Amino acid sequence: MSQRVLIYLLRRDLRLADNPILHDIGRTFSQSQHPYTHLLPVFVFPAQQVEVSGFLRSPEDRSPYPEARSQVGNFWRCGPHRAKFLAESVWDLKTALESVGSGLTLRVGMQGQVVKELLETFKEQSDVETVGVWMTSEEGVEEKREEGEVQKAVEAAGKEFKLWVDEKYYIDDRDLPFPKPSGLPDVFTSFRKTVEPLRSAPRRVLSKPSKLPPIPTNIPPHPAPFSMPETLDNLKTSLLKPLDTSPVLANPPSYPSPTESAHSFSGGATSAHDRLHHLLTDGAAASYKDTRNGLLGLDFSTKLSAYLALGCITARQVHASLLAFEDAENSHPSAEKWKSNKHKNGYGAGENKGTAGIRFELLWRDYMRLCTRKFGPRLFRISGFRDDESYPWKSPSSSEDHKRILDRFLRGDTGTGLIDASQRELLHTGYTSNRARQNVASFWAKHLGFDWRVGAEWYECNLVDYDVSSNWGNWQYVAGVGNDPRGESRVFNPVKQSHDYDREGEYIKAWVPELRDVSDVQGVWQGWMISEGERANLGIKGLEWVERPLKRINFSVDRKGGGGGGRGGKNNERGRGRGGGGYRGARGGGGGGRWRGQGHNGHNGHGGGKQGRTGPMDKEMKAAPEGQ
Repeated sequence: MSQRVLIYLLRRDLRLADNPILHDIGRTFSQSQHPYTHLLPVFVFPAQQVEVSGFLRSPEDRSPYPEARSQVGNFWRCGPHRAKFLAESVWDLKTALESVGSGLTLRVGMQGQVVKELLETFKEQSDVETVGVWMTSEEGVEEKREEGEVQKAVEAAGKEFKLWVDEKYYIDDRDLPFPKPSGLPDVFTSFRKTVEPLRSAPRRVLSKPSKLPPIPTNIPPHPAPFSMPETLDNLKTSLLKPLDTSPVLANPPSYPSPTESAHSFSGGATSAHDRLHHLLTDGAAASYKDTRNGLLGLDFSTKLSAYLALGCITARQVHASLLAFEDAENSHPSAEKWKSNKHKNGYGAGENKGTAGIRFELLWRDYMRLCTRKFGPRLFRISGFRDDESYPWKSPSSSEDHKRILDRFLRGDTGTGLIDASQRELLHTGYTSNRARQNVASFWAKHLGFDWRVGAEWYECNLVDYDVSSNWGNWQYVAGVGNDPRGESRVFNPVKQSHDYDREGEYIKAWVPELRDVSDVQGVWQGWMISEGERANLGIKGLEWVERPLKRINFSVDRKGGGGGGRGGKNNERGRGRGGGGYRGARGGGGGGRWRGQGHNGHNGHGGGKQGRTGPMDKEMKAAPEGQ
């Protein structure tokens, strides 16, 4: 009997439930008449974004593709942390598809070429007819190019090509209040007001198919010179092999034991829903608004961003669970667990500031994605959405001195504690908090004045939750060329931010162990403030980042605990302020228990400082969160 095959090309829609394509296929297949008998789900590791030379069949083979490196900084575009998470997410989907009678075929290369080869191979089989190719639309420039190449290959073969709406976001495209991308407001708040109230904005979640068509009986093998692994471990090995041979950073700093990662989660829809269940059951969702600026620990933020980026879970699935939790829907599978801990998590008490805060941040992801739709390739241009070419950005490649500055920035040797801790955490774990990301971006682009795209590419390489719109849009926002209405006047003071969010220096000490025994927290925030004698006693005298920091920022805490503003950043904006409360010298512990100190001899400041006015460099910056 002839097999009528539908090919489903997956990219960042790695889930079985709330998947419009699989929902439609499952519904159609359950009917007596259906236009296809077999389904071939295919995931392609895109050679321009993920290094694929580890899939070569033998050491003698050579990849036909150039290395997957960034244009400005020449970094790997997908580093080891995201590669591992991606492999786990793909394999979790493969397992889920097999559980409903289907499967998943893996390929490496370029989407259009892969589809062309599959169509040609199936054409040679007399008992197979390909009826069409379906895929989900995305907004990035490369992704749009992929869609065009796939459509060209499919239509050249005389088959149906269908591009489905991407429904992993909070507000469905069909419910947006403007028909064209040009109608998107350039300020987030204006956009938010057009779609409120947020609690009733998303559409309903689509059910998971209970059964899907089988895969074709004779799937073509992967063309030479590549071969595909048959286990998850071997898939990870293939992805990591070239990254191990040529690491993202030569001679990286050692991992600072016993510090624990704030993002120790596996990829895939299964883990995504486990995480969401935990957030609601244990009360982390209810407290999200109060904790989201945290720096250490697992539960100060949702940590759903990596799953959202790959479509392992959708924003409306998150919303649906929030709604069921708030309204005490007893039919929800997690209801009994939620109910058993309602004294802590607020089950059945309606929307609270934590769950409202999660919805607010999910909408930020929508907004950044819509900005990509509106501005297209301007997402990646140094002049940004604003087309602002007035600022003389420094290039890391323009001199040996600039190359050294870049190297110190990447490895976390700048001499500014918050920046160094964040960069080392990122390198070691693939994650750093939203608060830290904003400070790092501001430090690189505004305090040092370097090409912001280098920072965006470094984050693309390392972040496990990299999302093209959120990452590049946020870097533009902080650099002053994006859709921040305050533009370049918004500058973060990373020392004041440490005073506000890492008062005892626990986060910095966790990731910069050289500073764990420093007596005065101001020396933790900036190593150059450590006395000569203490530097010698601690064995850090002579370290370049202690003796010659990339930037000295004159912010200090007086004996009464007041935070003193200082000069620093672009145009030397002055941060003014007295007070800010007392501070206590670092004493170990703290930070959510993720780093256990051994006790440090600090001194206790006295409170009572009066909160003063803040200058431009001290104001809070509200940018779209990626590290939720």
